[in-house]
Amino acid sequence: MTTTIDRLWLTSEQQTIWRTYLAGVSRINERLDAELRPFGLDLGEYEILVNLSEADHLEMRMSELADRVRQSRSRLTHTVARMESKGLILRKSCQGDRRGVIAVLTATGLNLLKTAAPAHVASVRAALVDVVSGEDFEALGRAMKAVVEVAD
Repeated sequence: MTTTIDRLWLTSEQQTIWRTYLAGVSRINERLDAELRPFGLDLGEYEILVNLSEADHLEMRMSELADRVRQSRSRLTHTVARMESKGLILRKSCQGDRRGVIAVLTATGLNLLKTAAPAHVASVRAALVDVVSGEDFEALGRAMKAVVEVAD
């Protein structure tokens, strides 16, 4: 007879897959970070540059940016301050909302993104896309979409 506690535990196969997933994500993130270091960026900073580059007028409210890059507002504030000191981003007040702050991608930040992007894409390919079959990559996409949809 299966008890409630028994249903809480993962099967041996599920545990193996879960741990392999954690190790794989860690390895991919470490590799992507390492590949961005020569550009003076980490993966979180790169993601911020990408999101701002895709935004209207290369700017976005900090609260929306935090949601998009999945960082706490406090962490994003520290990261943006560091990026601002490098001249990659500037912050300005939000018209009509005194509490709102807008992050703006500078020309320097956009140029760095354009320089780093080919190396980043190559590392994404080498770390994941070209390592797994097309079918497995599509299955991963479906699985992660389900995870994201449940979390929302």
